[in-house]
Amino acid sequence: MSTSGQPQFRYTQTPSKVLHLRNLPWECAEEELIELCKPFGKIVNTKCNVGANRNQAFVEFADLNQAISMVSYYASSSEPAQVRGKTVYIQYSNRHEIVNNKSPGDVPGNVLLVTIEGVEAGDVSIDVIHLVFSAFGFVHKIATFEKAAGFQALIQFSDAETASAARNALNERSIPRYLLPEHVNSCHLRISYSAHTDLNIKFQSHRSRDYTNPYLPVNPTAIDGIAQPALGPDGKRKEPESNVLLASIENMQYAVTVDVLHTVFSAFGTVQKIAIFEKNGQTQALIQYPDISTAAVAREALEGHCIYDGGYCKLHLSYSRHTDLNVKAYSDKSRDYTIPDASLLAAQPVSGLPGAPATWQNPQAGPIYPGNDFTAGGAAPPHYPGGQMAPWDPTMQAGRIPFGSVGSTYPGQPFAGSVPAYATAAVPAGSSPLTPTSQIPTTSMGFSPMVPTNVRPGDASPPGQHTYYGQ
Repeated sequence: MSTSGQPQFRYTQTPSKVLHLRNLPWECAEEELIELCKPFGKIVNTKCNVGANRNQAFVEFADLNQAISMVSYYASSSEPAQVRGKTVYIQYSNRHEIVNNKSPGDVPGNVLLVTIEGVEAGDVSIDVIHLVFSAFGFVHKIATFEKAAGFQALIQFSDAETASAARNALNERSIPRYLLPEHVNSCHLRISYSAHTDLNIKFQSHRSRDYTNPYLPVNPTAIDGIAQPALGPDGKRKEPESNVLLASIENMQYAVTVDVLHTVFSAFGTVQKIAIFEKNGQTQALIQYPDISTAAVAREALEGHCIYDGGYCKLHLSYSRHTDLNVKAYSDKSRDYTIPDASLLAAQPVSGLPGAPATWQNPQAGPIYPGNDFTAGGAAPPHYPGGQMAPWDPTMQAGRIPFGSVGSTYPGQPFAGSVPAYATAAVPAGSSPLTPTSQIPTTSMGFSPMVPTNVRPGDASPPGQHTYYGQ
């Protein structure tokens, strides 16, 4: 396995004297490939700069055993194959010889792949790209994106002849200086042909345009993207600020719930809404504040910090393009703290929860608030040991606040109580699920790695009882 966790070899393929190399440095030269491969045998042919990012290549050995020798060596070596310090991934090719040294990027087509060097996304607007390339003929569509090679664009012309004329005139040239922002000194165009023939543009925006379809829906970013990016004091492009933060959470050794996030982020101001979701195998969250200044303070204070001691649940924060989140008022993945009426929260159905089930009653349970006399049948309120909370009773729609949760600074906030006292995440070495709360690892924010409110210890309900809320 490579250091990135990505398999470096594919053993399921039939061995071939042609090897496929991936993740090469930009514009890797043939001499660099030969230098990497020649210790294993004679190289008879190579094919460099393959793929849209020009970071793949094929190497053909004179003999099959030489190719097998190279694959076997790096499969058992603790040091991966590298070119310019980058790990190179090696596999057998499904071809048995290299018959054409001509890169697909050199085969003429009606769509150009343009790499704009020396700029970042947003420095060169899609209107500037259209102005430059439309000088050679009608531009049908443009799509811009960011890859490892940098800021790139796909530009579709009517035919290959028009595209070839634009490529021959603009390749290795620069965009005129007066069309660029002041902080960009120069930018160079590297142009090749794309394998695409017809781009699929779903809407007009600052990232994509279809000049053949005036009825295509317009994304609001098409207007926002026209403005030049703001610059910071150092002259570098400044990230657009927002009142909504996007939090990416690394090293998730403990559960991170809505209540945990609310406790962390409300220390810097009123949190209005929270939404948790999974993207690309990573837990992320959106946290909405009333204004940009509060979000900026929270981002500055929390960026790179860990929720729990020991480097667990590390936060990486950026500004979101959202300004007002549309979330369910109360669920295990989202919360809307702007709803002041507790009955609205209590009336919301929770997925998988019957309308009014009998709830598991802790014999040591008691009211959430000292002195609360709302108990069944007028019985005397039971008492709890310190730190424990009453089970949630869905039949109590009024008369008491139905949820025990982390405290909030938001006016009219219906949640109150202490941080829950049961851990659901992996138990640290040397401890057990029955470890006293005083011994549970505390967070760098001042609370313990615990489960959401109303989760019964053991993650199971007593026989004959309905599923307890929170499982």
